[in-house]
Amino acid sequence: MINQINCDAIRSNFIGGKPFKHVIIDNFFSEDFALSLANEFPKFNTQNGVFYNSPLEVKLAVGDWNKFQPKTYSAFQYMCSSKFIQEIEKCTGITDLMADYGLHGGGYHIHPRGGKLNVHKDYSIHPKLNLERRLNIIIYMTPNWNSAWGGGLQLWSHDKQKNLPKKCVKTVENMFNRAILFDTTDNAWHGLPVEINCPDNVTRNSLAIYYLSEPRQNIDTRNRALFAPYQNQAHDKKILELIEQRSKL
Repeated sequence: MINQINCDAIRSNFIGGKPFKHVIIDNFFSEDFALSLANEFPKFNTQNGVFYNSPLEVKLAVGDWNKFQPKTYSAFQYMCSSKFIQEIEKCTGITDLMADYGLHGGGYHIHPRGGKLNVHKDYSIHPKLNLERRLNIIIYMTPNWNSAWGGGLQLWSHDKQKNLPKKCVKTVENMFNRAILFDTTDNAWHGLPVEINCPDNVTRNSLAIYYLSEPRQNIDTRNRALFAPYQNQAHDKKILELIEQRSKL
């Protein structure tokens, strides 16, 4: 299902990741399995999951296990397993992890033409489990994606004084079967702030799953994602009010 992982090499790259701890893993799933997963993705339909449609984000999220086809179901089951979690712990040096079996905020993420996701920091405390969110894995699942369509995940540095993203340091291009594993506690500002320009019959598909631990001391306690305005949005009072409201829902 998943290609062999060189934990020593990955750990070195993860710890040295800039602007925050992260590592890119290409050819994450075996080729045949990855294509099977891609074929199981549902067509974009706002009735299939939770559709977010605002100036901050345009995407469809499906986190219901009952809506996963067999290969997808087995992939998430494996990524929740103790065996895989042990590998993730070796790769990151972060221990005592557990998977978020409920896929709160995870599962299928589907962005259509015009899709976007403002740069943000993820929630830090799970709103139902009261556990700390430590790691995020995103795996790109659209074969034959054209980089001219955009859709790369932007990684931004942190402005400590303003608690806002400072500048885009890296863009992780949307390459099929590429995974990015990152530390969500490391002021990990990330997003897709530029609208995707893919054809109407193509969507930017990805899988996402998060890993949690008992809360550490002296951490941020966000139950919701903290979004940042993008470009001219910084001067739009309504956008700023939306960001504040979104962080408190």
